[in-house]
Amino acid sequence: MNMKKYKLSELIVIKNGRDHKDLPNGDYPVFGSGGIMRYVNSYLYDKPSVLLPRKGSLSNIQYSDTPFWTVDTLYYTEINEELVSPYYLYRYLRLLDMSRLDSGTGVPSMTFDSYYNINVFLPNIEEQRRVASILQKIDAKIALNRQINDNLEAMAKQLYDYWFVQFDFPNEEGKPYKSSGGAMVWNEKLKREIPQGWSDCVLSDYIGRITNGLNPRKNFVLGSGNNYYVTIRSLVGTTIDWNNCDRCDDEALSKINSRSQLQIGDIIFSAIGTIGRTYYILEEPTNWNISETSFTLRAKENVPNDFFYGMLRSNEIQLKADKAAMGSTLRCLVMDSLCSLQYIKIPSYMMKLFAAKVSPLYRQIHRNNKEIAELTKQRDELLPLLMNGQATVNYHLSDD
Repeated sequence: MNMKKYKLSELIVIKNGRDHKDLPNGDYPVFGSGGIMRYVNSYLYDKPSVLLPRKGSLSNIQYSDTPFWTVDTLYYTEINEELVSPYYLYRYLRLLDMSRLDSGTGVPSMTFDSYYNINVFLPNIEEQRRVASILQKIDAKIALNRQINDNLEAMAKQLYDYWFVQFDFPNEEGKPYKSSGGAMVWNEKLKREIPQGWSDCVLSDYIGRITNGLNPRKNFVLGSGNNYYVTIRSLVGTTIDWNNCDRCDDEALSKINSRSQLQIGDIIFSAIGTIGRTYYILEEPTNWNISETSFTLRAKENVPNDFFYGMLRSNEIQLKADKAAMGSTLRCLVMDSLCSLQYIKIPSYMMKLFAAKVSPLYRQIHRNNKEIAELTKQRDELLPLLMNGQATVNYHLSDD
């Protein structure tokens, strides 16, 4: 494939973002270095644009093809679409290591000239559009799966809240308990009313086993091997970002396993920094394990795993755990603090009933996450081949 060399300055005009604080809320996204921050009633630009970091995380290049606003730590671009496909350019630039162009002395930063001097090698515009079409279809499927997962997760959390916070679980007649006049009694320890016949407990009454992973400091060395070392930054939403994990060899994995003893049904729960990020293990963890910054929680035998996961993901437990954490700069939750959280003691039959309701939701989330991982792997393996001309796109593959 014939490739033509350009300076980035020949393809784009870089524009500064602007302050958004005085803008009323609305429908247009405001992009910051970390993603969408809020929605406002005005936009800076309404054409496809690659959004380039000015400060902060230089690798987080973003893209928008709808009207948007950017803050002053993020540039937006006006793109010459006669020479380059906006989405192709976005994917091309994401492959580059921007850290080597850092012009900052403290916080990573990029100037106009740092970007403008980048060399870009492009095929003809028709080939770019075909490649962009394939990549956008893959990304659209990934985005759809994530949206489905967000909806399924919201459904499960809403059901938990409805049953065990508002106490409108189904009564013997299948009607909402509290709303239908179910008896409530004051619990002094919990400082709230709970259903008659229920009682209080501590979280350890639900936990069969709690441990954590292993710090590599004196135990092993990271950076080699084919196994994944999962840290807090790897826990994203309901899944693990495998591309954001360190690697470890088989000997290191064995050492971590001897401590964490991960198995199907366990819940990973982050305990340092952002408290309460969770991951539900639904497949045998054969080639990965966790750092010391997360707990491994296993439910007691009489507590259904699906209920246990729903409880740990609930807003109430998340807030309690965050409040129990210590420290102001780097927050830390210790095991004893988590285990001693005061909570309601939910009857066994009710836990089983809830688990039966949410189990299909959690399994579908897991299947969607697997498909996202497979699609991401395929896309990321295909990208450099397409971008450097080692592979081409058949015409029919990019057709709608």
